[in-house]
Amino acid sequence: MSDCIISVDHVFKSVTDSTGTLDILRDIDFQLKQKETVAIVGASGSGKSTLLSIMAGLDVPSQGTVRLAGQDIFAMDEDARAALRAQKVGFVFQSFQLLGNLTALENVMLPLELAKHRHARQTATELLARVGLSQRLGHYPKVLSGGEQQRVALARAFVVQPAVLLADEPTGSLDFATGETVMELMLTLNRELGTTLVLVTHDKALAARCQRVITIEAGRVHLDAESA
Repeated sequence: MSDCIISVDHVFKSVTDSTGTLDILRDIDFQLKQKETVAIVGASGSGKSTLLSIMAGLDVPSQGTVRLAGQDIFAMDEDARAALRAQKVGFVFQSFQLLGNLTALENVMLPLELAKHRHARQTATELLARVGLSQRLGHYPKVLSGGEQQRVALARAFVVQPAVLLADEPTGSLDFATGETVMELMLTLNRELGTTLVLVTHDKALAARCQRVITIEAGRVHLDAESA
């Protein structure tokens, strides 16, 4: 697949403790195209968040590998994986993961500053305006609502224009209306910036808004189908 951005190649994940071995993922194999929107769904404990962590190179599979933009991420050392993530991957989490001692603007500027971007403040300000937070630039996370915090997190994820955005239950802690707003923002930014969106969710209505749905059941891919 010439436009493949992520290839998950026969990934297994097992953990062993005093009670024995638990198979979390079993022979997961699929490819994602550039600019695609994909939902990964499944019951709690099905392995979907573990799969997302492996796709990001944050967790290591027991067998198999993941290719990101054609590069085998598990043939790299940890520092090289981190460098590739910084260049290619953005993250959005249910718990927002904002730094409490930084303002909204400073949170969004941070990845740009780490990348030594020359116009970090201007770029971050423009993206925060794009997600409707131009009046909240100087506010700290503790005085922002949950929806506002998630919009800051979205701006931070998209500000480096990543090839892939990995979102783990990004609307899970939000009310329905706010969750809808955040999902619409993710899809809009996906279209405008051409970022591949991978969304882990238990919400079938949100999943149905993606182009493709991958269902994980008991650690296996059960369904990989086009969404309506």
